[in-house]
Amino acid sequence: MVYRRVDDRLGEFALRALDPDADAPLLHRWVTHPKAAFWLMQDADVARVAEEYGRIAAHPHHDAFLGLHEGRPAFLAERYDPAHVELVGLHDAVDGDVGMHFLCAPTDAPVHGFTRAVITTVMAWLFADPATRRVVVEPDVRNTAVHALNAAVGFTVVGRIAKPEKDALLSVCTRAQFEGATGAGAADAPPAATRGDLPA
Repeated sequence: MVYRRVDDRLGEFALRALDPDADAPLLHRWVTHPKAAFWLMQDADVARVAEEYGRIAAHPHHDAFLGLHEGRPAFLAERYDPAHVELVGLHDAVDGDVGMHFLCAPTDAPVHGFTRAVITTVMAWLFADPATRRVVVEPDVRNTAVHALNAAVGFTVVGRIAKPEKDALLSVCTRAQFEGATGAGAADAPPAATRGDLPA
């Protein structure tokens, strides 16, 4: 495990390094589900999912992690350096900027507040590294549910940007904004594992 956090209401959340081959069948079910349309992998087969996450694992500026809730797989998290991945030429990255994606597993029995607990956990994990100054996200402009979640944990909108695959709403969140919005911090969990070539 690279990170653990206990939510007062929903229990333990944790992150572990993702295994592209072993985790591909599970991730395939998640990323091809209709509720994951904004993940842009609806037509992927298991092999393509394994290939994509193998590419991420090999990338020096991009990582993927499997999220667990009470020990069971429940979400996916990615971190990246926006100076090298996703936002090159679209965002004036500064030292300490970290990009983030997250996806909750589809479920027929949604739990109130679960997705917010997931994004809070992912943000606390990223800010557990003292080198992280801001988290940067670029969700699809149509993804209003994620815009609301982002605002709830402290993100402010920078503006609309045109990416090759979508029109996105570039937003940023500082450590102070996150802690002010949620009362959460990194102090309640062990330090996150970091990589020397990637701000965590």
